[in-house]
Amino acid sequence: MKFRSIGHAAWAGAVSLGVMLGVTSCSTQDNTIDYVFVANSKNNPGQINVYLVDNKSGVLTEAGGSPYTTGRNPVSLATSPNQEFLYVLNHDDNTIVSYSISSNAVLTKVNSYTTPGTNPTSLKINAAGTYLYVTDAFQAGYSAAKPGPGALVAYPINSDGSLGNAASYATCNNPVDLTVLANGGQVYVVDDPAGQPPKLANSLAGSTPNVAYTASGACTADSGQISAFAVGSSGALTTVPGSPFAAGTTPVAVASDPTNRFVYVADLTVNQLLAFGTGANGSLSALNNGPFATGTYPDAVTVDPRGLYIYVANYNAASISAYAIAQSTGVPSTLSGTGSYGVTTGPTFVLVEPNGGKYLYASDFVDNTMYGLSLNPNTGVLGGLPNDPYPAAGQPTAIAAITHGPHPTEVLPQY
Repeated sequence: MKFRSIGHAAWAGAVSLGVMLGVTSCSTQDNTIDYVFVANSKNNPGQINVYLVDNKSGVLTEAGGSPYTTGRNPVSLATSPNQEFLYVLNHDDNTIVSYSISSNAVLTKVNSYTTPGTNPTSLKINAAGTYLYVTDAFQAGYSAAKPGPGALVAYPINSDGSLGNAASYATCNNPVDLTVLANGGQVYVVDDPAGQPPKLANSLAGSTPNVAYTASGACTADSGQISAFAVGSSGALTTVPGSPFAAGTTPVAVASDPTNRFVYVADLTVNQLLAFGTGANGSLSALNNGPFATGTYPDAVTVDPRGLYIYVANYNAASISAYAIAQSTGVPSTLSGTGSYGVTTGPTFVLVEPNGGKYLYASDFVDNTMYGLSLNPNTGVLGGLPNDPYPAAGQPTAIAAITHGPHPTEVLPQY
């Protein structure tokens, strides 16, 4: 693996090379992830890699039967909180495909759903496992050839993992990512009318930018926004007062912390991280001292399961920026002496394993690989893993994981 700690002489917390590659067995008491899923967009149809995880070292080994085919250009993944289903969002087919996850890592296709609009970009599931949310770049009746407003689409999830009838809610121009607060009370959608994250730009090359539509109210066609929605007891969404909220220039990725207090946004073309506090009604206010510098072309952001650290993937800089979160204020600060970690080229997604928080995985869109880092839960410092990078099927765009559990200590954050 091409790993370097920029401005830092040694690999802090590096994993011993003596760790064996073999996948260890785990009991129901082990707090560990069992499987990592990776969406790949290069081939038609797209493919899903499934990796087994060695819980002692973080090393990935591809499971038998992997990769699995899915729709065209898969760009987003989500696993159900009960660990039983994987949902794949296929941008070019306008579909959500669900798979059952067996105890031996086999994926079996269950259902396929067509989204109401076109060019879907992101999907997330609330922590209760009762709703799946999708962003359509264009509402029904609009397309890249006929630009118009985007939409947040809400699907109820039935007890068997199937999706109920969709309900659509208008957003500003070109929604590209979303996050659901851990309590399920609010959903935030980042709208980027001026550009596209790299994992979407490839499929949209030559299409008409979604900048011709200017919605009523505060939506604009030349700056970033966050559309905020409150979730009612029936699951219906209502616009949060003050929405949409200004969000830099080209926001492309968003994450929230597990305490429901803070929201973080990667602003692509101006190389910055935006940070917001959430009000009682779901309103957003910028945190002090922001925005915060990142590497070049930040296109993915995640918060670790305990809400202590933020990690940002920088596509052009080939690096991961790391920050500590001030628990009283939510303000991020670069980890002392180890705030930027060089990795292989073109990272497009970053995920901290959702239980122990000991490993970080990122997709490499350019090199067609997955890479992993050890994560010191006490300091947030990253280090290398043996035998990486790990091969992927081609142009990986998104990552999801399930744990061996559930366990009393398990936390499933929104990425």
